[in-house]
Amino acid sequence: MALVNEHFLKLPGSYLFSDIAQKVKAFQVTHPNKRLIRLGIGDVTQPLPAASIEAMHKAVDELSKAETFHGYGPEQGYDFLIEAIIKHDYAARGITLSPSEVFVSDGAKSDTGNIGEILRHDNSIGVTDPVYPVYVDSNVMCGRSGDLQADGKWSNVTYLPCTAENNFIPAIPDKRIDILYLCYPNNPTGTTLTKSELKKWVDYALANDTIIFFDAAYEAYIREDDVPHSIYEIKGAKRCAIEFRSFSKTAGFTGVRCGYTVVPKEVTAATLTGERVPLNKLWNRRQCTKFNGTSYITQRGAEAIYTPEGQAQVKATIDYYMENARIMREGLTESGLKVYGGVNAPYIWLKTPDNLSSWKFFDQLLYEANIVSTPGVGFGPSGEGYLRLTAFGKREDCIEAMKRIRAWL
Repeated sequence: MALVNEHFLKLPGSYLFSDIAQKVKAFQVTHPNKRLIRLGIGDVTQPLPAASIEAMHKAVDELSKAETFHGYGPEQGYDFLIEAIIKHDYAARGITLSPSEVFVSDGAKSDTGNIGEILRHDNSIGVTDPVYPVYVDSNVMCGRSGDLQADGKWSNVTYLPCTAENNFIPAIPDKRIDILYLCYPNNPTGTTLTKSELKKWVDYALANDTIIFFDAAYEAYIREDDVPHSIYEIKGAKRCAIEFRSFSKTAGFTGVRCGYTVVPKEVTAATLTGERVPLNKLWNRRQCTKFNGTSYITQRGAEAIYTPEGQAQVKATIDYYMENARIMREGLTESGLKVYGGVNAPYIWLKTPDNLSSWKFFDQLLYEANIVSTPGVGFGPSGEGYLRLTAFGKREDCIEAMKRIRAWL
């Protein structure tokens, strides 16, 4: 008799965004003539950079000829993309990496969900709260999170609240944690840590033999000088941190799928006998076994992002979304609402008025203003009383949404 992995049965019935989709579908059935504005799921609306399109067309043509055909590629990624990543994303910031420390993948979501496979199931974990659901759910699946409690927290997870009361800066825990998830610029709150604040976490990790999983998927949106683009800007981080990057929101690759993970050779974890094992070696072994590599066409498209033309096109797209964020942030503030984020990230974190619950305000916004948002509680207990809005919509929709909210309130 085959037995199921019963840890999967501990998960809530559906993924947060599936719940939202069901509510939206029900609304559309009962209100077929209403035009919805979708500012909930963080999918992009602007087309791929022209440089990437041109590069991918060329790559397709290469695959049509025997002399330039590419079959299986290296599981770690092609050298041409890895070299471009190191040169532009790291060397330009004074960070030294070797090509074997960079692993190209189909996106940060996959890697942040899979990275836990190379560490024991009984490691303790810590997450900022609210948090991207994949971090917690992937640990539930392997039995690392414990059991779901009545307060919405998992028994073996240390939650580090990030709310308006502490300026969305998590407090350093008073105990040691084996694995710590950090995402900055943050999804969902859109807030950031300064270099001095991030240094405290690196120092904590080094002092407590903690591994930091650092999700930097939104680093291209950073506008302020004192906000680090990479955790490796902090001295000592290469001994304790693994960093995840994505081309999804940077260059519109949500439907193309490409990202990468940096695993420095200095990062190690221990066996039960005390032997130190480099995680780079384990991640490489995991990828070679379970992943056949990102497609050649996709990687050529990603490489083109780093050309002068590609860089200019990506910047224009990011500027477009950040102007949306400015319009939304100012419009919501003028409507009397308290908003956070939207300065170094494409997310607006909105405090619900009159102490309404996240889902209650979600429903009101959907049915009375016909705007789709994301309830903050879906990101963790400390997200209760907040909503997330994204700036990835079309300009005219963002402007219209602010008009609707002003008229509604």
